[in-house]
Amino acid sequence: MILVKDPPVEEEPRASSAETTADKSLTDPADSPTEAADSTVGSRESAVPAEEAAGGENTKGPTPVGEPASEVAEPEPVAEPEPSDGQPGGTAPEPESATTETTTPDEATTASPTVQDEATEATSGNDPSPAKPGREAQAASGNPLPRVLAVANQKGGVGKTTTSVNLGAALAELGFRVLVIDLDPQGNATTGLGIDARNFELSMYDVLMRDCSLEDCVEPTSMKNLFVAPATIALAGAEIELVPAFSRELKLKRAIESVIDDFDYVLIDCPPSLGLITVNALAAATEVLVPIQCEYYALEGLSQLMRNVHLVASNLNPRLDISTIVLTMYDARTKLADQVATEVRNHFGTKVCRIVIPRTVRLSEAPSFGQPITAFDPASRGAIAYRELAKEVSGGTS
Repeated sequence: MILVKDPPVEEEPRASSAETTADKSLTDPADSPTEAADSTVGSRESAVPAEEAAGGENTKGPTPVGEPASEVAEPEPVAEPEPSDGQPGGTAPEPESATTETTTPDEATTASPTVQDEATEATSGNDPSPAKPGREAQAASGNPLPRVLAVANQKGGVGKTTTSVNLGAALAELGFRVLVIDLDPQGNATTGLGIDARNFELSMYDVLMRDCSLEDCVEPTSMKNLFVAPATIALAGAEIELVPAFSRELKLKRAIESVIDDFDYVLIDCPPSLGLITVNALAAATEVLVPIQCEYYALEGLSQLMRNVHLVASNLNPRLDISTIVLTMYDARTKLADQVATEVRNHFGTKVCRIVIPRTVRLSEAPSFGQPITAFDPASRGAIAYRELAKEVSGGTS
């Protein structure tokens, strides 16, 4: 008897852990990682606000750590963005630059003046030049440009020339174009601005007596925006020569009218008298600036000056008015200066400037160098006082 052995049964290879997991997933759908991932995606999609889904922007965050992206079988499609102006449908709009996205309302407000400036430029005659400093304050002050001020007081030594030169220089620093007309035969305003009498051919004598153009007489100074119409000793004879002249009181007014559009301020330095030259200045001006020395003698002549201003306003220049009174040579160490200042303020009220010009040696030294105090010693008390006075006169804050 022959024994036949059964062939050996080959053992099936043990399934790997991945296949076991796959088989398990076929038999137990609840444990399927695919469906778990689908449920996770569905929960995330349901958390997206309705407005974000309607806006067409995919705001879904990145895949959480520990959840492989490969386990998500078929993620639900995200809604295509609606077509916008200038972009085809189905194409997401290109993201704006980081600067635009991070712009805050404050930054948008800061950037807006550029558009406003362009609009202002378009409505102002397309003038590309920037607005001059002080123009806004001047417009708010109620005194339109150009302004013609006669610096007058028949008493000598009260600071008419000093005020004309240094106030003009301070206004020029603010960006205004200033013309100082020297009508004093002594010519101190001319030399105080560094103009030598031997370096020019025409003077104010030629303008008044020979009908020369004021434009040909004007000389530039060392300071930007500051010009001077010089005077010589020949102007002393104009008082007599003007007596028989026709329309003698209006000669200066007609001369200024030819150049008034070129300047913002015209300051007329009057001689210490009430003659025809001063009458010409009052007839040409629209305002009178009166420097008053803080001493008793300066008050005596003020009443006479006011009578003359009233006569000129009644007969030659109805617009003339005493608009500004400046207290000069104020010495705070004396009671007299304080008493004079108090009396002037009580009588003239708001016409008296709040800024007073102190008595200082630097103001007396500056003319010997042919410079205004703002250039000779910018940090001195006199320079600071005239800068503040210029702001007050021009309508700015002081």
